[in-house]
Amino acid sequence: MTRDGTSEVNGAAGPGPSAPRHLAQPMAEDAREPLPMTGGERELLTGYLDWYRETLRLKCEGLTAAQLSERSVRPSGMSLHGLLRHLAGVERWWFRIQFGGQDLPLLFFSDEDPDQDFDWERSDPHADPAGALETWQRECARSRELVAATADLEATGTHLATGQPVSLRRVLLHLTAEYARHCGHADLLRERIDGATGH
Repeated sequence: MTRDGTSEVNGAAGPGPSAPRHLAQPMAEDAREPLPMTGGERELLTGYLDWYRETLRLKCEGLTAAQLSERSVRPSGMSLHGLLRHLAGVERWWFRIQFGGQDLPLLFFSDEDPDQDFDWERSDPHADPAGALETWQRECARSRELVAATADLEATGTHLATGQPVSLRRVLLHLTAEYARHCGHADLLRERIDGATGH
């Protein structure tokens, strides 16, 4: 790349690279902050995780309780309601219980009934998506507070399945991967419900 923005290929000057005209489009209602292109490690890690959190919220926006609870991609038992319950539990488990060492009950999970997040009709027949959304948002807020109060990404909690130390950096990476996976599920669920698409 030359100083004037042109590129040199085989000694010949030409225009520099440009973005393709048909990039994937966001959802029409998208009001998310753009992902950071530069910045420190903490800014990038938390920026990506928050972007995926907002993506899940966006996929749930504008739907009725019945639509949020619809298992629209059979034979999977997943629903957007179930994803909210599941990820509320994931936030609490990784940030507050394992990293923060807080003595809290698990959300929507027990050894006797591990599928409470997605199979709420059996475990909690009065569960509603609005309550799940509120619980998830509250857990996200608590996670952000804990991260903001921890200066060092190498600070550790305890990975309870192994008893090994687990760093805040590792927790942030794990949660980003977890959300990326489930936002893909949310894409399919939402498109089957009302045809809405967009990353």
